[in-house]
Amino acid sequence: MPTTTADIAATVSGAREVFDSGVTRPLAARTAGLRALRAMLTENEAAFEAALWSDLHKGAGEAQLTEIGVVLAEISHTLRHLRRWSRSRRGPVPLGLWPARARLVPEPLGVVLVIAPWNYPMQLLLDPLVGVLAAGNTAVLKPSELAPETSALIARLVPAYFPDGTVRVVEGAVPEATELLAQRFDHIVFTGSGTVGRIVMRAAAEHLTPVTLELGGKSPVWFDDDAHLDQAARRLVWAKFTNAGQTCVAPDYVMTTPDRVPALVEALGRAITDLWGADLRASEDYGRIVDERQFDRLVSLLDGTNVVIGGDHDRAERYLAPTVVTLSGDRLSVGPDAAHPVLREEIFGPVLPVVAVDSAEQAIDVVNAWDKPLALYVFTSSARTRRLFEQRTSSGAVVHDAGLIHVAASGLPFGGVGASGMGAYHGRYSWNAFSHLKPVLRKPLAFDTLRLAQPPFGGLGSRLAQRVMRRG
Repeated sequence: MPTTTADIAATVSGAREVFDSGVTRPLAARTAGLRALRAMLTENEAAFEAALWSDLHKGAGEAQLTEIGVVLAEISHTLRHLRRWSRSRRGPVPLGLWPARARLVPEPLGVVLVIAPWNYPMQLLLDPLVGVLAAGNTAVLKPSELAPETSALIARLVPAYFPDGTVRVVEGAVPEATELLAQRFDHIVFTGSGTVGRIVMRAAAEHLTPVTLELGGKSPVWFDDDAHLDQAARRLVWAKFTNAGQTCVAPDYVMTTPDRVPALVEALGRAITDLWGADLRASEDYGRIVDERQFDRLVSLLDGTNVVIGGDHDRAERYLAPTVVTLSGDRLSVGPDAAHPVLREEIFGPVLPVVAVDSAEQAIDVVNAWDKPLALYVFTSSARTRRLFEQRTSSGAVVHDAGLIHVAASGLPFGGVGASGMGAYHGRYSWNAFSHLKPVLRKPLAFDTLRLAQPPFGGLGSRLAQRVMRRG
C-alpha cells in the first residue's frame, strides 16, 4: 500500500491518468463501477461483519442495518435513476439572445478524495463512493486507521474489484492523511470533527478544491409526548445507543419539562432492557468504545453528574453501559460555556443527558444559543410545537418521532449547516455534488441579432435591443 510521499503522489496521479483517459465517462462504465462495488459487498458480507465486530463490537444485525445495507440501498437507488440523471436537458435562453439553443450537460469533476471516520468505517467511506462513481469520477479512499480491520479489508478488496485503478486506497494515520491533503483533488469529502474539518478545508483552499464536510455536533431532542412515552423512549434509546452512541447524528441531549423527567427516565430504562437485555455486557448487539482514549474521555464526563441509569464500565473491554444522567439549573446552556462538562462538546458515546427546561420555547433558545446541529429530533403530539422547531431553529435535518432514520433515506440530502458541515450527498444529491452541470449555448451565425448589441450604438436598433434584454 502507498505510504511514502512518492507513493501517495503516484496513487493520486494514477487516478488522474485513469480519469483523463475518459474510461469512466460512459454510462456503461459508471454502471459497471456501481455493480463492482455491489459485488464487493455482497460477496464479502461475512468478512465485513467480522471486521466490524473486531473494530467496534458491531453485531451482524447492526452491521447489516447501519453499514452494509445502507450502502447497498444507495447503490440500488442510484442504478435505478442513473440513466435519467445522466441525460443532458434543455436550458432556458432569454428572449434577448434569440435565436439560440442551450443544453445543460452534466460532466464529472475528476478525482475525488473520500476521508472516512472510524465510527461507521464502511458506510461513511463507501456511501459517498457510490455518487463519485455514478458521476463518472475516479476516487482515492482514506479509511480510518482507528478501524484497522475494516481498513485492511477494504484495502485488500478494492484492487481486486477495481483492477483498472478507478478506485484506489491509501491506508495510514495522520502523516498519510496530511500527505494526501497536499495533493490536488477535484473534490474532497470528509466526515469527522470540526477541528479536523478546518484542517481539511485549509488544505483544500491551497488548490481551490471544493469540499463536502460532515462534522456532527450536539443534536438535541425535545420531548413532551406523554401519550406515547414508551414508544418514544424506545426510539430514543435505539437512536442514541446504537453503535454505543458513536454516531454523528445520535441524540446528544434530551430536553423536557421538569415534571416529565421522572417518567421519561423510567421509560428509558425499560427500553434499554427491552432492546439489549438485563445483562448488556453479554449482549452481542451492544457495541464497544473504539479505544482507550475515547473511553477515558467519556467516563470523565460522568463526573459531577446525576447518573440515573447505567454508568458501569470496564476499561479493559472498552465497555460503557448505556448511561442516562439528569441535569437542571438556572444557567442552562450548551457549548463551551456550559456549566456541565457533558453539555460542552459532542458526547459521541453512550451517555444521554436529560435536561429540565421550562418549555419548548426555552428549549429553542438553548438550541439557538450555540452552533447549528447536524440533526434535531422532536417527540410531540402538538402540530404547533413541531412548527415551532421547524421554523425557529436551523439544523442539518429535523426528524419528528424518530432518530437516525433520515440517514437511510437515499432520496433526501444528508448534510450539515454552519458548524455541523457544508454540502450534502445521498442519491441525486451525491450526483449533484460530484458533477458539474455545464451550460452549452449555441447561437447560429445566420440571422445575426447580436449585431444590435454591438457598436456603433444608437438608433432604433440599439433601443430595441436594450428593451428586449431587460425583459430577460
